[in-house]
Amino acid sequence: MTDRPTSFGYEDLLQCARGEMFGPGNAQLPLPPMLMMDRITEISADGGEHGKGHVVAEFDIKPDLWFFDCHFPGNPIMPGCLGLDGLWQLTGFNLGWRGMLGRGMALGVGEVKLTGMVKPDRKMLTYHVDFTRVIDRKIKVGVANGKVFADGDPIYTVTDMKVGLSDA
Repeated sequence: MTDRPTSFGYEDLLQCARGEMFGPGNAQLPLPPMLMMDRITEISADGGEHGKGHVVAEFDIKPDLWFFDCHFPGNPIMPGCLGLDGLWQLTGFNLGWRGMLGRGMALGVGEVKLTGMVKPDRKMLTYHVDFTRVIDRKIKVGVANGKVFADGDPIYTVTDMKVGLSDA
């Protein structure tokens, strides 16, 4: 993977969301406001805790983010499902970055633990995805564990999340 970048800025992520990075019909990130990161600071196919690949990304928290107005009025909190979706997004991005073809889809998650809240006074989320397995057959599947930190504090821990790429 030495010929591929190991970090990506916001404009790169938008290019991926428009389907321009990995080619038509292949892994894509969602467009804002569902894009749950602002930059990828590290990515590999052989790094991480298990030596099977990893991704580290950041998301700037701004008090005017769309979800704070509706979840919950008077007690704004980022929905936990959006943090999970960010981890799924990064898992799929890593598969596309590896050169695997197909459209991405979340396939499941083993366990999710929410140990904190993301409120508008936070400044940044940091995502860590560590692959435990990569299956490269007709369907491509990445299995990974993930952690989300808010200003360095652990907020979410996820095990056995699965993302697949398929041409169907």
